[in-house]
Amino acid sequence: MKGNVAIIAALEGELKPFVHHPSAKRWKRRPSVEGCSVWEYRHAEGCWVAVCAGMGGTRAAVAFAEAEKVAAIDAVCSVGWVGALDGTIRAESVFGVSLVVDTKTGERFRPTDSRAEWPILATTTQVADEQEKKRLALSYKAGLVDMEAATIARLALGKAISFYCVKAVSDDAAARLPNLNPFVAESGRLRMMPFLAHVAIRPNSWSGLMKLGRHSSAAAKNLAEALYERLDASGSVRNSNGDYTEKKR
Repeated sequence: MKGNVAIIAALEGELKPFVHHPSAKRWKRRPSVEGCSVWEYRHAEGCWVAVCAGMGGTRAAVAFAEAEKVAAIDAVCSVGWVGALDGTIRAESVFGVSLVVDTKTGERFRPTDSRAEWPILATTTQVADEQEKKRLALSYKAGLVDMEAATIARLALGKAISFYCVKAVSDDAAARLPNLNPFVAESGRLRMMPFLAHVAIRPNSWSGLMKLGRHSSAAAKNLAEALYERLDASGSVRNSNGDYTEKKR
């Protein structure tokens, strides 16, 4: 991806392996509005801007606006964790998507690099539990679910810039997790203390949460590797000092 590219996630955990990757040492933390984290990477052909501002469409729009404060954006990539809706899709795997469907409005957005063999991504307004995953799979023929991609796609379309989507699976279709929705604050982040108090007296949820933690960590690392492969497609390489500074010959 050439020019100034915004990489927009929901949570810092999704971006940390990316902005702290040993092969790219030029990431710099930038000031931002409360509840938002912004990193910038300057290179010969522009910059990459990585931003997260919380879960959900409203927070994704905040993240997009913060990215635009750094540079005039030429392309945007919606990244981060997704839940699998298809039983054949394994946790920790990384996918591009063929289509993004906004389940609230019915809008459909096709990424710039869409491929027919890639799964459809359904964007919802709440964290999908096991039953909701089944409904989404049947209703939209979707393989993945998130809460932000449709908003990013809509903003990209309105500004006539390229839209990409790369997602990492944190939980498979059969994952049994506690209902997270009552604990998501307006900031788009989990209210951790009330949530921990809730699950502390529900030991049947502990195993699923520990598995989610392991899968999420591995998925974020795999996502970082996949992103560098895509962003680096224009020709720069990782040289001996661990940075992107030379061109392929």
